Amino acid sequence: MGMPSFPEAAREAVGDTTLRANLRHATHTIRDKRARAVAELDDWAALREAGKRIKDDTLRHLDTYLVRLEAAVTAAGGTVHWAADAAEANRIVTALVRATGETEVVKVKSMATQEIGLNEHLEAEGIAAYETDLAELIVQLGEDRPSHILVPAIHRNRAEIRDIFAEKMGSWGRPAPDGLSDTPAELAEAARLHLREKFLRAKVGISGANFMVAETGTLIVVESEGNGRMCLTLPETLISVVGIEKVVPTWRDLEVFLQTLPRSSTAERMNPYTSMWTGTTDEDGPSAFHLVLLDNGRTDALADEVGRQALRCIRCSACLNVCPVYERAGGHAYGSVYPGPIGAILTPQLRGTSSEIDASLPYASSLCGACYEVCPVAIDIPEVLVHLRERVAEEGGKGHRLEKAAIKAASWVLDRPNTLAAVERLASATRKVHPKRLPGPGARQWSDHRDLPELPAEPFRDWWRKNRP
Repeated sequence: MGMPSFPEAAREAVGDTTLRANLRHATHTIRDKRARAVAELDDWAALREAGKRIKDDTLRHLDTYLVRLEAAVTAAGGTVHWAADAAEANRIVTALVRATGETEVVKVKSMATQEIGLNEHLEAEGIAAYETDLAELIVQLGEDRPSHILVPAIHRNRAEIRDIFAEKMGSWGRPAPDGLSDTPAELAEAARLHLREKFLRAKVGISGANFMVAETGTLIVVESEGNGRMCLTLPETLISVVGIEKVVPTWRDLEVFLQTLPRSSTAERMNPYTSMWTGTTDEDGPSAFHLVLLDNGRTDALADEVGRQALRCIRCSACLNVCPVYERAGGHAYGSVYPGPIGAILTPQLRGTSSEIDASLPYASSLCGACYEVCPVAIDIPEVLVHLRERVAEEGGKGHRLEKAAIKAASWVLDRPNTLAAVERLASATRKVHPKRLPGPGARQWSDHRDLPELPAEPFRDWWRKNRP
């Protein structure tokens, strides 16, 4: 991806005072509202435990539920496609769009399609993909990248959004009105007018899904703006790209998540728009429905007994809003469509840890545990972070090879008492010339704010011989 490791990217982000102010204001506002919404439910802890158990049971029998889902979708008039990885998913979607003869599509906000780089792939194939979620529109017009799960443009303030609309809207369709101000109402109206012509013209819609019900083959999208409803009902063809972990067994299971997701994400008792569709229906909605079930590393994550709990995630973003690291570094530093604490454990499992950025993500945390406390499906993110750190260390790498060499040398010395005593005496004898700071970039930063302990004038064992004969 050409992305720097997390420490490098975060160092640059921390120096951006505008970014930090935007993040601090937004995350504090969202998490305070969420806390009040959650406090309204006396049985929140029970709902959280129920969500955890439903997800764990589903993941344990994922093969069964996916086959059941396929049968239900097919019986309802839909077509199911299986995609092992991003490349296969992109080929399937491109072929489906081409079969319609169209060269443009409208999209519902979808992290799965961002994960596989669908927009970029479609563009390379001569197909324009228009984002219709307000925040995703801002990101797309600004040639930017999302930085938050729920609010992709959280790193932008109103003045920046106004400038993007004024400069870029005209090249994508209807231009922004003259004299556009940065008031939320005017910005929203400019986006509504710009998108309305795309909704009414589009013949193909592409979405993800928050949940899929295996029992009936029903897909569910929850959103706050109504753009999703437009994309899901107006086009003649609907293509949904969904991760295989999004399935739930029954409608009764869905009830739990429709209580916990809105409160954990937007701090609402219920989403303004909850759209559900089952296959196709004559004279109502799209006449053709295609479901692309995406693996792309999920079965590898499922095989990890500790790491698989990341697949419980319902993409609420609560963990991002309480994370002190995310608040200061922002989402771009994570180099993934999944930022914050959940991204730090999900991305390395989906993509592996061979690249520098992916190997650094499990270390992008203070392990304070705030993410676990707010997670509506009780993902123990700190546990998975430590687990993945062990994996990265075992796989080696520049820093870990040096650490292993140091531990090996220390073990050799500690196994030989006479050698240890000689080293201790040498260290004490040379203590006046010891550096005040540790060598190396990372170690030097650590010792910039900490005093290294001074060695005593003599080793303890020598003192003991003199004072305790």
